[in-house]
Amino acid sequence: MAGAVSDFTDSGFDQEVLKASGTVLVDFWASWCGPCRLMAPLMDWAAETYGDRLSVGKLEVDGNPTTRDQYQVQGIPTLMLFRDGEELARHEGAIAKPQLQAFLDAHL
Repeated sequence: MAGAVSDFTDSGFDQEVLKASGTVLVDFWASWCGPCRLMAPLMDWAAETYGDRLSVGKLEVDGNPTTRDQYQVQGIPTLMLFRDGEELARHEGAIAKPQLQAFLDAHL
């Protein structure tokens, strides 16, 4: 759904991300992570700006260790792009809007 940021979980990750049509941006984050909180408005921006070409969602790492460990997420925030069930690109660490835009433009 364009313009909205989804909340992904271990139980729904396969269906909502890996089996999704098109490209999905996943923000691996935690509530105690300051840089993660700084990224939250950028996820809203990405959903609004790229909503016709991209689904955007967040996965809270502490409550969803299966997916976190499956993709070997070590540092947060980590942004991952998926297409057709495969990891397309990854960026670890907080980034500013111009870097996020460049990251997305390079893969869409």
